[in-house]
Amino acid sequence: MKLIILDRDGVINYDSDQYIKSPEEWRPIPGSLDAIARLNQWGYRVVVATNQSGVGQGLYEMDTLNAIHDKMIKAAAQVGGRIDAIFFCPHTNADNCDCRKPKAGLFRDIAARYNVDLAGVPAVGDSLRDLQAAVAVDAQPILVLTGKGTLTLENPALPAVTAVFPDLAAAVAKIVAP
Repeated sequence: MKLIILDRDGVINYDSDQYIKSPEEWRPIPGSLDAIARLNQWGYRVVVATNQSGVGQGLYEMDTLNAIHDKMIKAAAQVGGRIDAIFFCPHTNADNCDCRKPKAGLFRDIAARYNVDLAGVPAVGDSLRDLQAAVAVDAQPILVLTGKGTLTLENPALPAVTAVFPDLAAAVAKIVAP
């Protein structure tokens, strides 16, 4: 089975320092939904792994998060794409949970759900914590320069094995290239 793990905010949709708190605030980055459709066409299962501490902070409720994800799933479907699963961490840093990236709990949950080893699985993110979670399970960290990606690129802690692309569409073009 071919699998890819995508962060949400800053990779699939525009990010906000004030959080994406409603379906109306969720806006796809140009080309990202088509990139998901292209992955599906090449036989990839597309899984989203996202920190959503806004839930834990009380900025929005679970039903709102579900509505945001529903909008994302429907928007991908409109261009022929499919998101197979969404794994999220609703906790804040203060909760010290195992699922909040950079910890690898979400990634281990994905591995368990799909009964796969994540070694070499592409994991696309725009922040250092996305890449650190990928490295923790031997997945291939891929940085996109959308969202917080440009700032992340300047971070000296950037894992040496990280592939870098301008956006998700460019990363996918390389991933599916023959």
